[in-house]
Amino acid sequence: MRRLLPVLLLVLSLAGCTDASTTAAQAAPQPITAGDSCHVCGMLITEHPGPKGQAFLDGADAPRKFCSTLELFVFLAQPETASRLSHAYVHDIGVTTWGTPADEAFIRADEAWYVVGHDRRGSMGHTLASFADRDDAEAFRREHGGRTLAYADIDLDLLGRLGRGEVSHGAGAPNHAGMAQHDGSDDSR
Repeated sequence: MRRLLPVLLLVLSLAGCTDASTTAAQAAPQPITAGDSCHVCGMLITEHPGPKGQAFLDGADAPRKFCSTLELFVFLAQPETASRLSHAYVHDIGVTTWGTPADEAFIRADEAWYVVGHDRRGSMGHTLASFADRDDAEAFRREHGGRTLAYADIDLDLLGRLGRGEVSHGAGAPNHAGMAQHDGSDDSR
């Protein structure tokens, strides 16, 4: 047992180092250029308004780029993507413009706040407005309608409703985490 303890401690410390180096080595967001097309729909990304996204898969040097946060989340929701995802980025609309979001405004998607059901449109119609700061998300929601959600609250049901245009200005989010189900009314809580 005495010989096993040092070996176990060494293995655990090496595993901790591996996790830290993996996190530190995560690739930074890449600029979106005029020739970049959306990984999902093929549209030219810079020709459309609204927040964009990028996803880095394990072992890939270059990100997959998306013309909207909705397209990014549709990609992230795929089972074959979830198991290979390293990290993803979205634009922080709290510090950049809706029409042409700046490359310097990318933030980690899993740390962002999102507003759905607002009155702004992206490349594919409705998209998720993304923010680093919850207060910025709430200010946007008060001005443009909708609901504020955390990354973990975005699920396939919501993405399907967004894609079908069933979440409109002032509409609610899916019925989970204490949120109201969309009933067609203008609920701007």
